[in-house]
Amino acid sequence: MTDPFVVIGGDAAGMSAASKAKRDDPSREVIVFEKGSWVSYAACGMPYYVKGSVDELDDLVAMTPETFREERDIDLRTGHEVVSINRGEQTVTVATGDEQFEQPYGDLLIGTGAQAIVPPFDGFDRDGVFTLRGMDEADAIERYVDTQEPATAAIVGGGYVGIEMAEALTEHGIDVTIFEMLPRTLQPFGEEAARIVEGHLRDQGVDLQLETAVQGFSGGEAVDAVEVEGDEDPVPADIVIVGVGVAPNVELAEDAGIELGPTGAIATDEFGRTNDESVYAAGDCAEATNVVTGEPDHVPLALTANRAGRAIGATVAGEPAQIGKTAGTAIVKAFELGAARTGVLDAERAREAGFDPVSVTIDAPTRPHYYPGATELTVTLVADRESERVLGASIVGRKGTKRIDTVATALHASLTVTELQNLDLAYAPPFSPVWDPVLTAAKVLSGKLEG
Repeated sequence: MTDPFVVIGGDAAGMSAASKAKRDDPSREVIVFEKGSWVSYAACGMPYYVKGSVDELDDLVAMTPETFREERDIDLRTGHEVVSINRGEQTVTVATGDEQFEQPYGDLLIGTGAQAIVPPFDGFDRDGVFTLRGMDEADAIERYVDTQEPATAAIVGGGYVGIEMAEALTEHGIDVTIFEMLPRTLQPFGEEAARIVEGHLRDQGVDLQLETAVQGFSGGEAVDAVEVEGDEDPVPADIVIVGVGVAPNVELAEDAGIELGPTGAIATDEFGRTNDESVYAAGDCAEATNVVTGEPDHVPLALTANRAGRAIGATVAGEPAQIGKTAGTAIVKAFELGAARTGVLDAERAREAGFDPVSVTIDAPTRPHYYPGATELTVTLVADRESERVLGASIVGRKGTKRIDTVATALHASLTVTELQNLDLAYAPPFSPVWDPVLTAAKVLSGKLEG
């Protein structure tokens, strides 16, 4: 009898892999160990639960543990933490309560995810200071807002979490300040996208403190202010959200001799396999290959995790499937604006990868001028001068930012700017002008390359 397929971690990558493996090979035992109580939940929806757009925390759960156990015949064990991996014996040590036991495996998937980065701020342990990485944290923030009724909020970090939580807390009538130590928010989206989003945030009443480094949080038992570097006075804050990024959870793998890659996440091949042929890694703890640079990348996003997990499930069931490459495609809602990005936008990173980047930024309507409801999109498109290959893009506007998917497809197909310009995209006045904004950007960039 084949030894079990054991999965560490019960979220996107882990449950996708377990489900696919069991579906393709129903006779094989599949065991999932999850140290917490939540599985298969939509982490990206947590800010909207705090905002009030999602009524119940349970609404973010895609599938309950009972469904996996009863309908999919997966041995899912919550409250079980894998504390070590013995590759020689092909076993994992599992802790539950005060007990430990050994579990053999035939194939093993490490899906330990990532954790919120916690800088060494003074006063991090004060009541009212939170990170937002898991469901329990989302619940704690919502309860704190409901019971303590904070009037002021500080958000440390101007990335995805920071922007989304600024909207969520503003919805509760809280005055929000975002602290970002770099010159702009939304670093991966490029300068133009950040400039537009920042202007909109200010229009919504959000106070942006750029190039401002936080030192800590003052107060008594509960936080009441943020201390910043320099001679600036403390900024009042009745609640603080720290969202400065995430770090992959790799200690378990590293202790077992599983190799890490240049990003600090677990190194994998095109099938999600590590340096041990029986051990796979996927999700926020693992690397993937960047479709533009061809180099390892760490992209802790939901689709990357789900897709890799599903492929690994197929592989361990007997049908090898590649996990796919990543373009880092992402989209974020900032009040009434949407901002999206894909590929490589940063000129320095593009040059480091061997490209000579050329870019254009254009403004274009989402509909013809004569049709009501048109809004403006700002599109930045980047290509390599010599090969004319499309490298990346950002799109910002009130509607239509999902057009970024067209550019993401172009990246995966290694299209040139001319090939992107010549795509036969759908046109009708209620949906798009004849020249879609993405095509317009490609047309303008093509002219710049020819010049």
